[in-house]
Amino acid sequence: MALCSIASTAATGFVVKPITITTTGTTKLRSSMVMLSSKTTRNSRLVVNAAEEAAAPPAITAGEDKSQPPPIGPKRGTKVKILRKESYWCNSVGSVVTVDQDPNARYPVVVRFNKVNYANVSTNNYGLDEIEEV
Repeated sequence: MALCSIASTAATGFVVKPITITTTGTTKLRSSMVMLSSKTTRNSRLVVNAAEEAAAPPAITAGEDKSQPPPIGPKRGTKVKILRKESYWCNSVGSVVTVDQDPNARYPVVVRFNKVNYANVSTNNYGLDEIEEV
């Protein structure tokens, strides 16, 4: 149930804002409605704002640990051999520049090489199954 306070002025119209809203579950909904009207024009405007707030996250107990998962892929600076057959650098060795830690990344490993390819590029991205540590 929501309790509302309604205020009106002669120039602008009505402003309706709920004082409290209680809901079941973990969310609260705050909303406000403003209706502005002008006596000189026939246009009327209605503005409605609604925001949903999430409840506070549960407190971490002593038994839970906030440790991060182990890193994905080889470390930075590691020498790797390229196994992708269609790559310019197939069977070549390069060094790892960075590894994207997102598990949904398709080609998370960026490898830099000493020689450039036909497009004058010396880096490329590879999947974890397309490289082998040397």
